[in-house]
Amino acid sequence: MADWSKEVFSTNVASIAYEEEGGRMFVTWLKGRRSVYSGVPEELALQAASAPSVGSFLNSEIKPNFAHHYE
Repeated sequence: MADWSKEVFSTNVASIAYEEEGGRMFVTWLKGRRSVYSGVPEELALQAASAPSVGSFLNSEIKPNFAHHYE
C-alpha cells in the first residue's frame, strides 16, 4: 500500500497519516500539534485509524512501543 492519510473520529485526534518509507505514522491532534512515530508497521497504523477509540489505541499500542517526536 502507498502513503495515505485519514481523518478520524476522535475527541483529541484530527487525522492519522502514514508514510511507507521509514514506517512513519503522523498523528495530527485537534489542538494543532503533530506527532511522528517511527518504525510503525502499516497494518498497525491502519488499525489505529479505524479503532473504536483512537486515543486508547494510541495510548496502548503506539506510544509505549515506538520512537516519537513532534513536528
